[in-house]
Amino acid sequence: MQAKIVAYLHDHLDAYLADLRTLTAYEAGTLHKPGVDAVQSWLAERLDALGFTVERLAQPVLGDNLLARRRGAGGKQIMLLGHADTVFPVGTAAARPMRIDGNLIHGPGVCDMKGGLLAGLYAIRALDAAGWRDYGAIHFLVVSDEEIHDRGSLPLIRQTARASDVAFTLEAARANGDIVTARKTAVWCTVRVQGKAAHAGVEPEKGRSAILALLRHLTEIDKLNGFRPGVTVNIGRIEGGTQPNVVAETAHAELDLRAWRNADIPDLLDAIRAQLAREVLPGAIATLEVKLDGAMPAMERTPAVAALEATAQRLAVALGFTVKGASTGGASDASFVAAEGIPVLDGLGPIGGLDHSPDEYIELDSIIPRTALLALLMAESGRA
Repeated sequence: MQAKIVAYLHDHLDAYLADLRTLTAYEAGTLHKPGVDAVQSWLAERLDALGFTVERLAQPVLGDNLLARRRGAGGKQIMLLGHADTVFPVGTAAARPMRIDGNLIHGPGVCDMKGGLLAGLYAIRALDAAGWRDYGAIHFLVVSDEEIHDRGSLPLIRQTARASDVAFTLEAARANGDIVTARKTAVWCTVRVQGKAAHAGVEPEKGRSAILALLRHLTEIDKLNGFRPGVTVNIGRIEGGTQPNVVAETAHAELDLRAWRNADIPDLLDAIRAQLAREVLPGAIATLEVKLDGAMPAMERTPAVAALEATAQRLAVALGFTVKGASTGGASDASFVAAEGIPVLDGLGPIGGLDHSPDEYIELDSIIPRTALLALLMAESGRA
C-alpha cells in the first residue's frame, strides 16, 4: 500500500500545486463570508466526487461549515479536521498570489491552512487509488471560524469528535517538522476594580484609586506564573480612569491563563480570587469575570495519543524521515476533539511556518512525504 500511495502523490503533485494556487486565491478572511463560502464550495464539489455525503451547514454572517461523510467496509471512524478561513483582509490574495521560491511556497493561507486541507483531500485520493476500504467512516469537517475568538462551530466539532474513534488535525507541521501531541488550555478572564472618584487636586483623600488597587493586585497575580508546572499568567491589557485630574473610579485588566492540564485552571482561578479578596486599598473592591464560553481546553498527551505518536514515528521511518511529537502553548481545534476523550494528532499537514504574516510558507519537498504519512496513519487507524 505504501508504494501505491507514494506513487499516486508523486504523479499528482502538479495537480496539488494547481489546487493550492486556486485555494490561496480566494479572499477567505474569517469575516468575509463570500470568500470562505467559495473555499467550502470548492471542497464540497471535490468531496462529492469522491463519494462523500456532503452537508453544508449554513451560517447567516460567517462562512458556512462543511461536514462530509463516507462509509467504508468496516473498522473505525476517522475524523479529519480543518478550517476554511484565514486571518488576511480582503485584497491580500490579489496582492500576494501564490509563488514558489525554490523549496518554499508562499501565499496567504498556504500554511494556515490551505496546504493542510489539500493534504487531507489528496491522502483520501491516494488511499482510494490503493484500494483502501478498511474503515468504518471518514468524517471530514471544515469549519469557517477558527481564526476568531467568538465562535459558533465548537458544538459541531465536539459532536463530530464524539462520533469518531480517532482524529487528525490538518494544521501544518511545525517548522522543524514536529507534529503536535499536546497543547495548553487557554482561558481569558477580566479583573475589575471599583474604586471611588474624587477631584485629584481639591480633595484626593476622598477618592479610592481603582488603578492603584488594580496594580497592587496584578503584581501579586503575576507571581502565580509557574505555581504549577507549565502554568502561565499573562496580563495582556489594562484600562482605567477617565482623565488625569480625576481619581480613577474603575479599572480592569484582561488576563490570559494557560496550563498543560485542564485540572490546573480551577486552582489557578481560586488563587486569583483569593488575591482579589485581600484588601490592598481600603474601599476598593475587586472582582473576577471568567470567559468560559470561548475557553480552549488542553490537548493532553494521554496514553492513546502517545500510542498514535509512536505509530506516526514508525510510519515516518518507513517513508524515509523521522518525526517527533511536540508540546506547544498555542491552541487549535484539536483541543476540542481531545476534550471529548478522542485521541488526536495535530500538525498533519505539510511543514510550514510564519503563519499570519506576509512570509507564510510551506516546504515544497514536504508535501508528498507528509501527505503519505497522513494517509498511512488513516489506514492504520481505520482497522477494526
